[in-house]
Parts: sequence; structure tokens; C-alpha cells
Amino acid sequence: DDVVHWARDYKVDGFRFDLMGHHLKRNVEHIRDAVHALSPERDGVEGSAILMYGEGWDFGEVARNQRGVNATQQNLAGTGIGTFNDRLRDAVRGGSPFTDRRAQGFATGLFTTPGEVDRGGEPDRLKLLDAEDRIRVGLAGNLAQYRFTDRKGNTSTGAGLSGTGYTADPQECINYVEAHDNETLWDKLLYAVPTPTALAARVRMQVLALSVPVLAQGIPFFHAGGEILRTKSMDADSYDSGDWFNRIDWTLATNASGMGLPGADKNRDRWPIIGDRLRRPELNPSGEDIARSFGAFRDLLEIRRSSPLFRLRTAADIQQRVGFLNTGPAQVPGVIVMTLADAGEGIANLDPRWSRLVVVFNGTPTEQRVAYPAFGQLALELHPVQRAGRDAIARTARLDRAVSALVVPGLTTAVFVAP
Repeated sequence: DDVVHWARDYKVDGFRFDLMGHHLKRNVEHIRDAVHALSPERDGVEGSAILMYGEGWDFGEVARNQRGVNATQQNLAGTGIGTFNDRLRDAVRGGSPFTDRRAQGFATGLFTTPGEVDRGGEPDRLKLLDAEDRIRVGLAGNLAQYRFTDRKGNTSTGAGLSGTGYTADPQECINYVEAHDNETLWDKLLYAVPTPTALAARVRMQVLALSVPVLAQGIPFFHAGGEILRTKSMDADSYDSGDWFNRIDWTLATNASGMGLPGADKNRDRWPIIGDRLRRPELNPSGEDIARSFGAFRDLLEIRRSSPLFRLRTAADIQQRVGFLNTGPAQVPGVIVMTLADAGEGIANLDPRWSRLVVVFNGTPTEQRVAYPAFGQLALELHPVQRAGRDAIARTARLDRAVSALVVPGLTTAVFVAP
């Protein structure tokens, strides 16, 4: 009744449920039906006028449906209710909120920039390839039935990849790399990225990580201030830390690095590492660093908005239109290449400007050349937003027509388009 009241009388058009997995599935479906009855259609899509999503974690006294079918990630497939995609989050960042924070992922240098925990070598290469497969599924809306070629060269599905994919519809996937819980993305970088890594490279890692949910199918979710390198001085749980740790400088002059050791309750065991990082002035971004991150992020948002191919509405469309190159056992580690197809046999034309888009996520610190004969035939060129964009390094990404190769600088996501 309260949710209907807020939606009907105050025009609230979205509801996010904390610990939604502790509700029963039938309860959240009842809420969904009640609010959708108020406004049943948006943009021609039935039942999508009011957004519902939440935390679909399966733990505690309700785990494994012990109190009835609960509102968890897998159980909500087909309901149109979204859940946070922690699979993509952990693959991009590395580790999880419950493991060593220094663990690395795709955007934090796993294998390509060895750190204190992940030292490189063959085990880390395989770990990175596995993370990239999970990211590919997330880029495809984390669909349970999405078919793709995995790191071993086998045809797999999202669900077949250790249960990574669990949605039936892209609106059920909330892709994110940071939220109010746990450390901010910038603070995760302070933990995971080797301390000698230059500040400029860290800024690029931040934008690289954010680019994944920006350009993924499903619903992208961003923590306030992520685009301006927000820090909470590595506080793992800042709900009771006050404005001193939770502040955001919207003038973009500073991210308030090094505010002091965060509270003991959730952080004491990591104080030695936190203190070491916070005492390093070379890890504190300047206003210019923040402005570069902000500008590059805004470019990515414009790119997402520029084509309906980044916002596909059905699982069938995603299966037909979203593909990946540089897959299988011989792939270049640290490079994800996503293709988005417009019109084709049995496929409607959605984008009036472009027939195909190719997105290269280069998570390595060095320039990469991705060569396929079709690139030259498609006459690919850098997306016009990036050609005139705020990221000077991304502006140098290009097609080398002589060898049909896309050339992408290190720690850069580049989007190419074909007319």
C-alpha cells in the first residue's frame, strides 16, 4: 500500500529494495503488479513504466528457499524485476567484498600489472580469461541462455559459466562496479593496483571500469561521485561515518583523499594497508585528474545514448546482435572485443546511422592492435563523440586500414562505428 501511495500520489517512478532476497518472490511480484497497474507502459514496452530492482542476495535464514521461494537473482528471472549483478562487478574489480581487497580484476591489472596478491604467471592468466568471460556475459545482459565462445573455445551459455548468467530479460540486470556498500571504486584501486602505478594510469583504470556498465546491455548503475574519483578513505561501510568520510566536492577541486583512518568496526584489520596508502601524496588526484575522469565518463554516456544498439530490449535481440571477438584459448589476455550488429537477415533496422559498432575494452597498460579482415571492409572509424571527445588518449584510437586492425591505447575503451 505504501509503494502504491508513493507511486500514485508522489509520482515516484522507481523503487530499490535493500536485501530484497529476504522478501518472498510472490511479495515483490505483488508489488510489481500493483505499481505497473498505475502506469502500464513506457516507450511502447508493456509493464516498464515504474522500475523495480534490489539486492537479490541469497543468504541467512532465507537461503536456498528455506522460508519459501525468495526474491533472489535466479528466482526473479522472467519477472522483469532487476537485481544487482555482482558477477560483473567482481570480474571488473577483482575479488569480492569478502576476500582480500588487494585481489585484482580486469580493470585493476590482473595478470597484466601484477600486484601484491596476484603476482602474474599462468594461474593469473587463466583467472583473467575467466573474468573476461563473466564480463562478456554481463555485457550481454547477464542472460542465462546467452550463447558465446568461452575461454576454452567451447560454446557456453551464461548459466553454464558457473551460474554467472541468471536473467531472462535485460531489464533484470543491474550492471555496476561500485555502490554505497563496500569501498568505492577509487579506494579499490588504492588496494589492488601496485603502489608504483602512476596516477594517470589509475585514472584511466577508473574510467575503464566504469565503461563496462555504461556500454553493457541491461541497466547501468553508478555510485554518486564515481566519475569524479570519489574516495571514502577506504572505508568498507560508511553508513555511520558522517559527512567527513562521505563528502563529495562537486566543484571537482579535490576528492578529499586521505581524510584519516576509517572507523575500526569494519576496517581495523586493514588499517596497516589503509594507512600506508593514505600517507602517499602521489596517490591523491588533482583537480585536473578529476576533470579528465569526469570528461571521459561524460563521453561514454553520450556514446550509450547515441545508439539503440546499446539499449536492446529483449533477450532475442541480444542473442542476434551482440557478439564477441578475441575469444577462446588463443585470445589476447586483457582485451575484450564486443560487436553490435544492426540490420541483417531476419533482424530489424534499429540504428539509422550505423550498421555495426565494435567496442574494444583494452585492460592492458600497452597499445593493442585487434586485427580482423572485416574491419577494413566495414570502413570502421572512431565514434564521433570520441573523435572530438574529452579523452585525449582515446582520441588516438584508429583503424589501420593497411592491416584491417583496430589500434587502441592502453587502459582505454574505444568505440568504432560503421556507416
